[in-house]
Amino acid sequence: MQYMLLIYGDEHALNETERQECYEESTQLAHRLKSAGQYVAANPLHPTTMATSVQVRGGKRLVTDGPFAETREQLGGYFLVEAKNLDEALDIAARIPMARKGTVEVRPVIEIPGLPAE
Repeated sequence: MQYMLLIYGDEHALNETERQECYEESTQLAHRLKSAGQYVAANPLHPTTMATSVQVRGGKRLVTDGPFAETREQLGGYFLVEAKNLDEALDIAARIPMARKGTVEVRPVIEIPGLPAE
């Protein structure tokens, strides 16, 4: 089963050196997961200042700058992994560097038949 590991944290909590160290550690984790057959995808996200939100109301598109909700922690990136069960996904989530400074939300992915494959 696939699990989405959503990484939340204060996007201003790391200085540039710490951010690069986090990226390097995350890259190493991705390679270890790939070797174990568990890696699907992972990427950090640009800051919320680069975000745009879209809503459709009454058939009209509403576009606003920024994330949908203001929170103390922002979605900063993700890992998409293969895991046998929730416990295995939680173990992987605990190895993500930002789990030490923020929060990693673990959610199973619903596989919909008929979606395009890679």
